[in-house]
Amino acid sequence: MEKHIVILPGDGIGPEVTNAAKGVLETVAAKFGHNFTFETHEIGGSAIDNQGTPLPEDTVAACRKADGILLGAVGGPKWDDLPGHMRPEKGLLGIRKQLGLFANLRPVKGFDSLLHASPLKPEVVGGSDLLIVRELTGGLYFGEPSERRNNGQDVVDTLAYSRSEIERIVDQSFKSAKVRRNKLTSVDKANVLESSRMWREVVEEKKQEHPDVEVEHMLVDAAAMKLVTNPAYFDVIVTENMFGDILSDEASVLTGSLGMLPSASIRQDGLGLYEPVHGSAPDIAGQDKANPLATILSAAMMLRHSFNMSVEADEIESAVQSVLNDKYHTADLKVKDGTQVSGSELAKKVSEQMTSNDTTDDIMRCYA
Repeated sequence: MEKHIVILPGDGIGPEVTNAAKGVLETVAAKFGHNFTFETHEIGGSAIDNQGTPLPEDTVAACRKADGILLGAVGGPKWDDLPGHMRPEKGLLGIRKQLGLFANLRPVKGFDSLLHASPLKPEVVGGSDLLIVRELTGGLYFGEPSERRNNGQDVVDTLAYSRSEIERIVDQSFKSAKVRRNKLTSVDKANVLESSRMWREVVEEKKQEHPDVEVEHMLVDAAAMKLVTNPAYFDVIVTENMFGDILSDEASVLTGSLGMLPSASIRQDGLGLYEPVHGSAPDIAGQDKANPLATILSAAMMLRHSFNMSVEADEIESAVQSVLNDKYHTADLKVKDGTQVSGSELAKKVSEQMTSNDTTDDIMRCYA
């Protein structure tokens, strides 16, 4: 099978972790008889430095033609003093909007060998396996007007949603729940916000189409507390843009390391942008210290959600689990009695594990 992948390395450690994930994807292609082609473009701070904009037109054009997009990270203190429209993060927000990537999928799953690094007790975080489905292209981050007034003494931001925008993200959340444990928690602030009241109405309408899914509504403050007291309670959480931004970042620290968490931003036809949750970490950029596992797991999500290659995605995820079980790790993971290696060495271990797993015959039968 032929697939074209656009890589957006971005800033800081982005080039290192995307290069590591590219190597793992090349291992997948070689093992399973696929042909993956790669094309690299700029986004974020590097694009500002070289092209004067955080989102160059050639980047958008290339992404429109891609089968999947793999992004590293954007931003860093170098660009902190730029005006809002020129910040590196505008490149990320812009590419999501330009491509209509309305649904952010962020899985949060604890790895047994890393539970000791969680800020929560192992008995609290153990068994956690949840998915946050966040609306990504509407709400407060995109509403107009968004401006300062009265000579800068007043400010206004606008939270706006259309019913269709809410319906499509709710549809996606039901789809996700039905391939997991059939439990959906819709998070809102319906006791205060009119947008949340419409959100709740749409969820109530949509649940009639999915009687096999258990549905509940939860206020965002209660959900935030529940995430740190009983994260294993949740299966799929669906919520609007800003609430999802905050809750997904809160959930990301539960497992003990941002370096382990992938994410996907997708649209209805399957095109997706895949990126690790962590930031650009400019303090360790270029030192081969960056943990590539979140980006490698993001590549696995690309195989599953955009390429319909679930077997290959399982293979990557299994290899990552095996490498952790063998106690190989980068400095950020602090695996007890483990062997610390560089980022590139850890990625190589994942590829070696995949190569040693002789599952090719079983996989090829899936495509026969």
